[in-house]
Amino acid sequence: MEIEIYADVVCPWCWIGKRRLEQALESYDGEVTVRYRPFQLDPTPVTEPKPLLEALGDKFGGSDRAQQMATQVTQVGASVGLDMRFDRAVAANTFEAHRLVRFATERGRGAELVEALYRAHFSDGVDVGSGDALVKLAADVGLDETEAREHLESNLGRREVAADLAAAHQLGVSSVPTFVLAGKYAVTGAQEPETLLAALDEVRRRESGTA
Repeated sequence: MEIEIYADVVCPWCWIGKRRLEQALESYDGEVTVRYRPFQLDPTPVTEPKPLLEALGDKFGGSDRAQQMATQVTQVGASVGLDMRFDRAVAANTFEAHRLVRFATERGRGAELVEALYRAHFSDGVDVGSGDALVKLAADVGLDETEAREHLESNLGRREVAADLAAAHQLGVSSVPTFVLAGKYAVTGAQEPETLLAALDEVRRRESGTA
């Protein structure tokens, strides 16, 4: 079964959803292929690095509200073993990161890079909108550093990522994470592992004609 994950690498619930899916798959006895699909929570260009909490405060009604949101999601993240440090995180446009994920996927390193991007953004305070930072992350997961830099400095993949982002909206993906199972069954949100496992089992029954 193919599992497509529509997500953005600066979305905390997407990282939580990814980890919960991994937990669900530990109890799932079928074969799956996971494919990462791009989505941008905010396509607005980020002209200079800005603390994420400050950016969230501007968007959601002040610093107190931003801190409340961060505290809540940090606690949920910790429950699945994720270390989120919103006080370190930097707001970033993720188009280039999605280009790099596509590049990494073509070389068999997509999953590793996605995880590295989440950790870099939420735990390490890395600006994942920076080309230099992206090149280093690519090298950290075993990709050729020079090749990754040349890719990011070129126009390769731009049209494809833009098309993928447009396709997500055309499919009706409006919030992330969204998991699409077997190409036609959508599960939205960072659902608990038990919920995701039940969905996997249900889709398998339907697709095998035994439902």
